[in-house]
Amino acid sequence: MERRQERPPLHHRTRYLFDRTLARSTGTLLGWLALCCLAIVVPVSALLVWTDPAAPHSLSGRLTQVWRTSAETLRLGAATGAPLRMLLSVLLGLIALLCVSTVVGVVTTGLGDRLTELRRGRSRILEHDHTVVLGWSDQIFPLVAELIAARPVGVRHVITILADRDPATMETALTTTLGARVGVRLECRTGSPTDPDALALVTPGTARTVTVLPAEDTDGDLTVVRTLLALRTLVHAENGPRVVAAVRDGRYLPAARLAAGPRGTVLETDRTTARLLLQSAGHPGMSSVLRDLLDFSGAEFHVSDIPQAPGLSFEDVALRLETSCAVGLLRADGSALLTPAPGTVLEPGDRLVTVAHDDSPVPLADSRARVDTTAMAPPRPRPGPPARLLLLGWNRRAPLIVDILRRTARPGSVLDVVTAADTGPPTDWPPGLEDPSPLRLAHRTGDPAAPETLGGLDLRVYDSVIALGADQETCPERSDDRTLLSMLTLRSWEERTHRVLPVVAEMRDHRSRRVAPLGRASDVVLRGELTALLMAQIVHSPELAAVFEEIFAVRGGALALRTADHYVLPGLEASFATVVAAALGRGECAIGYRAHDPRALLPHDSVQLCPAKSPRRVWSAEDEVLVLTAGRGRPDTPGLSRYALPGMRAEHGEGDSPPSVPQADVSP
Repeated sequence: MERRQERPPLHHRTRYLFDRTLARSTGTLLGWLALCCLAIVVPVSALLVWTDPAAPHSLSGRLTQVWRTSAETLRLGAATGAPLRMLLSVLLGLIALLCVSTVVGVVTTGLGDRLTELRRGRSRILEHDHTVVLGWSDQIFPLVAELIAARPVGVRHVITILADRDPATMETALTTTLGARVGVRLECRTGSPTDPDALALVTPGTARTVTVLPAEDTDGDLTVVRTLLALRTLVHAENGPRVVAAVRDGRYLPAARLAAGPRGTVLETDRTTARLLLQSAGHPGMSSVLRDLLDFSGAEFHVSDIPQAPGLSFEDVALRLETSCAVGLLRADGSALLTPAPGTVLEPGDRLVTVAHDDSPVPLADSRARVDTTAMAPPRPRPGPPARLLLLGWNRRAPLIVDILRRTARPGSVLDVVTAADTGPPTDWPPGLEDPSPLRLAHRTGDPAAPETLGGLDLRVYDSVIALGADQETCPERSDDRTLLSMLTLRSWEERTHRVLPVVAEMRDHRSRRVAPLGRASDVVLRGELTALLMAQIVHSPELAAVFEEIFAVRGGALALRTADHYVLPGLEASFATVVAAALGRGECAIGYRAHDPRALLPHDSVQLCPAKSPRRVWSAEDEVLVLTAGRGRPDTPGLSRYALPGMRAEHGEGDSPPSVPQADVSP
């Protein structure tokens, strides 16, 4: 039996008929509007007339009064008399209403389009000496925060951001993360940074600096190269603004540096992160030390002019600085010489590279009397057993980590790699692993975040664990969650066995670091944060580009934490000037120390940078000294030397020893 269809209610059918009528045309809409107005205005006007004691008594007089009231309400004129006269009055009223409505509509449409254009971020910025940031990634938050922190007090500054995103969304994200900042104006514009027309919206030609961030997709480095080429159509390569850019893959580094021009600096994100992960694995807390050195809230690198320094040796100058630490020289030709020989004589035009809490003039005071040679430890080699590391997960940085370990690890070192089943055995092992290498690799399949996978490993044999997060393009949402699960399982093992296991985790979101279950020897490295801090430092002080190239390039110097017994005898009282003098004798520059405190929950957060050299303290063998060591690299790779620009070095030379993993400091 066919089911009888129920008839819709009357109000539903009425609304459906009304909606269909309105959807037909503008004329239909105007007709309905007129009928509705008449249905309301005429009865109300009649009620007003009939309730007015002064209204005419005759019916025709009252109808005329109703007409006048309705016409005045609708602005149609109030002429009475012959029907033709009334019709002409209505016609004039309609024409007047049409003209006024047209003017109001034109003004409203123009203002609406202008507001829409402003909301879309398509208006041009007319500023001078502003900072331009091109692109959008997680690095933008630490970068903009440091640019704001570097602003001189009382000086207003404009930071413009161009990305292929909604400007309101960008501004909301920055304001929510960084908070409201007095004296700084953020201007967000939407458009592709690779389009010269879109670049013109932020007027890069009048900017002080231009910063290009790598995009978060598989072709992000190609986007950076194309953006740098688009910039060349708007700014002059010789006298334009300083350009600071970053790429993720080192294969695009030569092309990006060629596109950036002689006033450009291009950094490599993935290799920098890989070095920091390995350095933090050997020395927990190294990432926080680098953050302190590269942000603008504490001690950082400075280039200072010291008129009385020429003619003095580097050792003399270093021991004459009370509250800052000398680490090298910036020659008159712009080249950097870090950790020079103690007897190196400063020449006219040389500038001193220091680590200090501010950029105020550096006073020279004789601190050599504070040096106690009897407290110095005799030089001795730093042998150590082979290291055994555990690598959880696989991403773009993993082959770089393996490559660095292959070239720098002690003979007999072992790297165990655990990857998920869908990842399979890594097919992108760095080339050369089949050659004789001090590193032995082992791979097993399993979920790095699963407790049963980690429970099947003998975690007691590992010197440190590195947990890698998924790449943005392979896991765009909640990429840090699985890393947090791995850290939670490792933390549970520490509490259960009462053993300390150094763990360093790579994460993407800065909020993940706040909730990470850190142990006594655990640390978190934010992907790309170090590169963002380096970019901010170079934007603020372009002369530091050569210094950072020496520190963070493979052939350059290295930051390392050494135990204090390498420099002073344990149990003796000595000043930090004694430590500085002992480090200079070993070709190193001491810039801080970390006092051993077994009661501290996170002891790696207590590194003191640039301590005063005069006060004396008792040094223990567990104390650690932060030093800048000399590099031990070979000449550049021949295949990349033909692409070299002034101040550029290749970063993949065989046998190079990167600063983040000194050969004697791979294991804790």
